[in-house]
Amino acid sequence: MLRCDRLARLAIGPTAAARLHAPSCEALPSVESLSSREALEAARPAAGAAGADHEPRTTNHEPRTTCFSARTPVFGVALRVGRGRPVRPFKLERYFAEYEFKAERVLSASDCETLSMAELLGMAAGASLELWRELRLGYTETAGHPLLRAEVAGLYETIAAGDVMIAAPEEAIFIAMQTLLAPGDHVVVVSPAYQSLYEVARHIGCGVTRWELEPERDGWRLEVGRLGELVEDRTRMLVINFPHNPTGYTVSRPELESIVEFARARGLYLFSDEMYRLLEYDSSARLPAVCDLYEKGISLAGLSKAFGLPGLRVGWLATRERTLLGRCLAFKDYTTICAGAPSEILGIIALQSREPILLRNCEIVGGNLAVAARFFAERAGLFAWFAPKAGPVAFPRWLGEEPVESFCRDVLDGVGVMVVPGSLFERPGNHFRIGLGRRDFPQALGRLAERLRDRRV
Repeated sequence: MLRCDRLARLAIGPTAAARLHAPSCEALPSVESLSSREALEAARPAAGAAGADHEPRTTNHEPRTTCFSARTPVFGVALRVGRGRPVRPFKLERYFAEYEFKAERVLSASDCETLSMAELLGMAAGASLELWRELRLGYTETAGHPLLRAEVAGLYETIAAGDVMIAAPEEAIFIAMQTLLAPGDHVVVVSPAYQSLYEVARHIGCGVTRWELEPERDGWRLEVGRLGELVEDRTRMLVINFPHNPTGYTVSRPELESIVEFARARGLYLFSDEMYRLLEYDSSARLPAVCDLYEKGISLAGLSKAFGLPGLRVGWLATRERTLLGRCLAFKDYTTICAGAPSEILGIIALQSREPILLRNCEIVGGNLAVAARFFAERAGLFAWFAPKAGPVAFPRWLGEEPVESFCRDVLDGVGVMVVPGSLFERPGNHFRIGLGRRDFPQALGRLAERLRDRRV
């Protein structure tokens, strides 16, 4: 059997292999060594409750939930308090569960064209192919396969393999929120947003303020200068998402840096959903990862969207704050414990083949964006088109007399095309999401045009 460090050099090359020698998760503090403030947290009333603590937070900014040890049952404080606030149905995911596999075409998918198993394995060579052939279906490391974490680290400037936790993307959101937030905390979230980016915090008992994107004549706008009006003394975290789902908006690098400096000046955590990063229309406009810019930055990413591999369920959190990562790993023992062994090896193969995969997907998105722009320009009386700046989604507006929900249902019933109404993102204004990442987008859009002709609108 090959030693892990030797196998790393064979499989991923010297640069990524060198990252394996950075401090790994073995150097993270043990669960027993983590400090605890459970009595204070259990006693704190929930946000908005009588006697709630609205005093400014102390300056040490220690994470206050899941700082548990074998001696102190602080784990579960947020979950226990949250039982009084049932988790609301995940509107978008319930909609997909109902219609995605019944519809003939999906116009609103946010992932890119997926690969077949044969296509992905066809990209494997050398040691990575041997890893697949010799794979044993046992348990895997909680933090993730060392080679997979090394490949992930290669996507960043300052991140080592030991700064990465592998998890399904939705799981990673849940773990991060449960680890960092406590009842009575406050979170500011760019909105509209994927529901779990704010719903988990709300369920815990946090106050949530939406930082709204506003439509303009030819796109979207986020007023970065408004951030100071939205935070409170009890604000714990900012949640951002660029390239943005569902609008395709992204900020400029100076704007992102101003958000980072705002968070740094106040000691706030900055959680950055970067699932659509690497799908910029111009790679020179790609934003740096938040985990590279800020010591309290947490980057969420994965293989589902840009790589078109949602079936692997491989995502990750990347952060330079090792104590936080240790707490996340301890919490993961109560979710999946570890990733699936086949998915990890396939993830290694995908990351080693990222250039051709991303090039293919960017070409698909670019071609579909041109098709969409023409389609909506020709139907300006029916739709308002807000051009995306990056990523595989856009958020146009239906201008017809009926509500967008009725319009989407009519298209599904009439021509078998699933369209996601903007109300699933809790956004008024008759918007709907379209997905630009799949090869059948022109055909799905053609079905929509057919339905519009049938309706004579």
